[in-house]
Amino acid sequence: MGKGFFNVPIAINEPVKSYAPGSPERKEVLEAYKTMFNSKIDVPLYINGQNITTGNTRTISPPHDHQHIVGTYHLAEQSHIDEAISTALEARKTWSLMPWEQRAGIFLKAAELVAGPYRAKINAATMIGQSKNIYQAEIDSACELVDFLRFNVQYMTDIYHEQPESTSDAWNRIEYRPLEGFTYAVSPFNFTAIAGNLPACMALMGNVVVWKPSDSQVYSAKVIMDIFEEAGVPPGVINVVFGDPVMISNTVLASPDFSGLHFTGSTFIFKELWKQIGNNIHNYKTYPRIVGETGGKDFIVAHKSANPKHVATAIARGAFEFQGQKCSAASRAYIPKSIWAEVKALVLEDVKSFKMGSPEDMSNFITAVIHEGSFDKLAKYIDQAKKDSEVEIIAGGGHDKSKGYFIEPTVIVTKDPKYTTMCTELFGPVITIYVYEDNAYAETLKLVDETSEYALTGAIISKDRYAITQATEALQNCAGNFYINDKPTGAVVGQQPFGGARASGTNDKAGSPQNLLRWVSPRMIKETFVTPLDYRYPFLGE
Repeated sequence: MGKGFFNVPIAINEPVKSYAPGSPERKEVLEAYKTMFNSKIDVPLYINGQNITTGNTRTISPPHDHQHIVGTYHLAEQSHIDEAISTALEARKTWSLMPWEQRAGIFLKAAELVAGPYRAKINAATMIGQSKNIYQAEIDSACELVDFLRFNVQYMTDIYHEQPESTSDAWNRIEYRPLEGFTYAVSPFNFTAIAGNLPACMALMGNVVVWKPSDSQVYSAKVIMDIFEEAGVPPGVINVVFGDPVMISNTVLASPDFSGLHFTGSTFIFKELWKQIGNNIHNYKTYPRIVGETGGKDFIVAHKSANPKHVATAIARGAFEFQGQKCSAASRAYIPKSIWAEVKALVLEDVKSFKMGSPEDMSNFITAVIHEGSFDKLAKYIDQAKKDSEVEIIAGGGHDKSKGYFIEPTVIVTKDPKYTTMCTELFGPVITIYVYEDNAYAETLKLVDETSEYALTGAIISKDRYAITQATEALQNCAGNFYINDKPTGAVVGQQPFGGARASGTNDKAGSPQNLLRWVSPRMIKETFVTPLDYRYPFLGE
């Protein structure tokens, strides 16, 4: 029962720590890294608040040192998925009725645990398990996760405050109920914050969740669950399972009580899950909500008025931070001929200055790609580019997986604007550049729009406001997040809600009220104060 209209703390973005040499945060995270790297963890399933070990395990190894084992995790059988579903449905009976301010308190506490006592641990786990350098780990697993948790609480209260008009005759009000049944979260390897947000935002709105993290993000997923448990998420509200993704999804999507999918990952898998949900539609008690953020083939367009240094920096950061393993990473660029020579020289200078290796050495800007499958795919495209006459590799092109899955930051220049690496999402440290004639700006914008099936992020770099306006209009459908005079990465919760359309997803904008609204089912209540006693209206009078 509600006992007041409560104001939550005003959400603010978590400040990014510098990790400069000699700083206390640098010392703390390096100590955590060394301890965790030289220890071994055992990651169980987490069902109904209990740690479940199955004995069927796989090892966890850092991508930058793949022979070194830092732990094991347990694989679920179908019976465990059934248990997770039944547990969630049982937990829903009480969780869905918990006052909203109590749910808010849990996730606000989780935010402060990440920002404080768990900060070094969750950053170190992300550095070890996902090969992020400290800055990439900090802006992701610490700051963005904190931001998601804080801002979602604020957005929830804003949603609840949205109420219809009433009159003296009747009181109209809307309840924002959780979905009936349980929800399914499928999260990616590349952002610890996304992994935490997918189940947390649904649980915040009163839903119960079966969560399948990526096999390549298990280490930091374990830290997230430890945080949620300490914050007070009750047993059964968020259940974590690992294992065969086909078996898990088949079991979840076969349940009549399935009510929603929150997904971040590949476009192909998302479409397959959507198709499977459609095939099962007659079995469900309700129409499931489907929210997905998938791939990208994100672009930088430079105008002839652009500052070459701005363009080069956008390429260096946008394409190569976290080894290009961001769905928003710049992987194709269009540079006018008049500034290409200077841009090229600056990009080559930047790439030459990159250091590559373990994230423990904080002078390394580049570390390893996530696993051998990713390495082999990237090496294949790079080696093919070395053979093709219409392209030239002007930087990088090397790869070595003897110790870690290291791909050199690679810059390809093509004469063919539809060359395969201009169109195909590679998800690695590779950018392909097409040099266009200065007077072909309008045609180039049309080319950008038509080249890719994706529509996630993109950037225009120009000093000419007419050129910016032209690009903003011409590219309106090919980027859900569009950047003017900046790289196409780095969306901040509360400032730039994130998501794209076309083959990039449902554009439900993670880190915004729009996303949270997908996880509630409103009930309209009209209370009439003086109830009519006669069916007859005045127009029926004699």
